[in-house]
Amino acid sequence: MKPIKVGLLGIGTVGAGTFEVLARNQEEIRRRAGRGIEITMVADLDTDRANRIVGGRAQVVSDARAVIANPDIDIVIELIGGYGIAKQLVLEAIAAGKHVVTANKALLAVHGSEIFTAARAKGVTVAFEAAVAGGVPIIKALREGLTANRIEWIAGIINGTTNFILSEMRDKGLDFAAALKDAQRLGYAEADPTFDIEGVDAAHKVTLMSAIAFGTPVQFDKAHIEGITQLAAQDIKYAEQLGYRIKLLGITKRTPQGIELRVHPTLVPARRLIANVEGAMNAVVVNGDAVGTTLHYGKGAGSEPTASAVIADLVDITRLHTADPEHRVPFLAFHPDAMSDLRVLPMSEVVTSYYLRLRVADEAGVLARVATLMADAGISIDAVLQREADEIGGEGSTQTDLIILTHDTREGTLDAALTKVQALSSVLAPIVRLRKEELA
Repeated sequence: MKPIKVGLLGIGTVGAGTFEVLARNQEEIRRRAGRGIEITMVADLDTDRANRIVGGRAQVVSDARAVIANPDIDIVIELIGGYGIAKQLVLEAIAAGKHVVTANKALLAVHGSEIFTAARAKGVTVAFEAAVAGGVPIIKALREGLTANRIEWIAGIINGTTNFILSEMRDKGLDFAAALKDAQRLGYAEADPTFDIEGVDAAHKVTLMSAIAFGTPVQFDKAHIEGITQLAAQDIKYAEQLGYRIKLLGITKRTPQGIELRVHPTLVPARRLIANVEGAMNAVVVNGDAVGTTLHYGKGAGSEPTASAVIADLVDITRLHTADPEHRVPFLAFHPDAMSDLRVLPMSEVVTSYYLRLRVADEAGVLARVATLMADAGISIDAVLQREADEIGGEGSTQTDLIILTHDTREGTLDAALTKVQALSSVLAPIVRLRKEELA
């Protein structure tokens, strides 16, 4: 059987890795796919660099549309990124009857519904394993491996840059700015790390996982997003003293009221496996009613780990290339006519537990006043840690930190209570509030 012919749009870090791994493991991949898979055409604006990488093993062009227009190309790999030209090229490839493989989580999180609808209409596949958690096959696990389960919740460390920064802050006692500089110096953070450190990248990924887990449309615009830029080193230290570690988590949960979809720094018990995922690694915890809790761990970025996921998609498409489109695995796991209209909850309706840090006057009765206001709101306190004043401001200090852990409460209820606590004359600075998840 003749090989499947592939066109590659963009031969940057991941594209180069894909080209090299596919060439290196060609025989192994052919045995698994049932036929050869060859990248025969590469489009990149930097044709000199592209030619150096492919070394005459594929045709190099500067115009991506020349790849799409080539009738011999069966599958188009989109590794350009972003929302702009990438969206146009993906839709043009679909219109031309090409299957598409992409690592572009931003594109699919924002425009996935339009792209999947177009692909269904043309009877082609859009595969995106590489869009979430790099080399960790979490999309296949959710869409196929766990298909017998009613998924209850997912919580993931799905951005290696922020996890590296948080590991540096914890291990070395650095503040955020110093840890970010370290990450940039070592190549773990981009020169402009905004999407990573503000939580946007993680939100793109958890949006896709949520849609697959619960059979809903992709709804990135409804995700709650907080990054790590305001996280203080002392909160990481206090969390550790209380038996927790702080991770930037993408969380999506099924509740009787709707779906939670959120990204934010989160206290996780140090005994949980995911709390011990350090550096630039990724990990996703999935809880299903039949299987219980599963952990999926590995490299979330990099040339060859991400290439591993891209090529896995190529193999899947090759196996099903001649299959009836109606019998392929649906893009978002559920058939289009069985999608749910479950709403995404606003944060005010989310129920979880909290870590609070209050800078207060070191005087009698402060804790009692705070506790009374919390009790009046129906908020139960789980634990309290009060620092000695001289630990905070040196000998003779008149200020101290009061750390409170709450039991589960509705966020809107907590917000109202904190407004009253903040108004106390003995509370001397804005209250720090972080969410806490037991992930039991």
